[in-house]
Amino acid sequence: MDGVSGTGVIAVTGASGRVGRRVADRLGAAGVPVRLVGRDPARLPDGVPGAVKAPPAAYGDGAAMRAALDGADTLFLVSGHENPGRVAEHRTVVDAAVAAGVGRIVYLSFQGAAPDATFTFARDHWHTEQYLRAHAGLAWTSLRDSWYLAGIPAMTGRDGVIRGPAGNGRVAAVAHEDVADVAAVVLLAPGRHDGATYDVTGGEAFTLAEAAEEMSRATGRTIRYLPETRDEAYASRAAYGAEEWRVTGWVTSYEAVARGELGAVADTVRRLAGHAPMTLRAYLAKHPRSYAHLVE
Repeated sequence: MDGVSGTGVIAVTGASGRVGRRVADRLGAAGVPVRLVGRDPARLPDGVPGAVKAPPAAYGDGAAMRAALDGADTLFLVSGHENPGRVAEHRTVVDAAVAAGVGRIVYLSFQGAAPDATFTFARDHWHTEQYLRAHAGLAWTSLRDSWYLAGIPAMTGRDGVIRGPAGNGRVAAVAHEDVADVAAVVLLAPGRHDGATYDVTGGEAFTLAEAAEEMSRATGRTIRYLPETRDEAYASRAAYGAEEWRVTGWVTSYEAVARGELGAVADTVRRLAGHAPMTLRAYLAKHPRSYAHLVE
């Protein structure tokens, strides 16, 4: 990793999550003072070297977020949970950070972020990126990760079927570990990545049928991919009783794969983190608990 000279205090939101926790660990190991930010301090991780827990702060609470970020020089902003007000929440965090004196924000975005992205949640990321760009004097970097490899076993039903309208499209899914490696490198190099937008992907793009084959090897049972139409996808998810906007996000994430919006493979992990990204096969071997629901 790059040296830590001049990094100052780095605040990490979502520090109890899969990416945020790993980023905090990497920063702490590098000797950087870390501020852990979250709604519930009790959920924030212990044992991160040089880390302190900020007062509780939710994304939509500008005053609390400003207090949590006071004295921080850089913010690693993990995108908030999907909800209809997510863009407004992100803007609140950005405004609070600027008011608190934060000079640089590294934002965890999503591959294919665009105002007309097929995946509806990816549109939120584009609007957030635009908001960062609009702040004169604020340094920013956007890390657009693809689907997470962890999502492949998670989306596989107990019946051994992956369902979705992804057609024969490919997805360059990436491991949380690799995203955290890239984020840490960027955070530890003030000025070097300002104004950059990086796709953060795995080293291969696979179809969901190919993913099912890998899942079959790992689990020892037959896993298959069942392509759905849009109507079939909505119908198969109706039993969850989720809000319409949420189901639309689920369905359109597969449709984005079908349209080739998540299939581009980037060399960001290898180029910035200095190692090859994890494959799906390697991920499954390392994380057998991810598919425990399929072998119980």
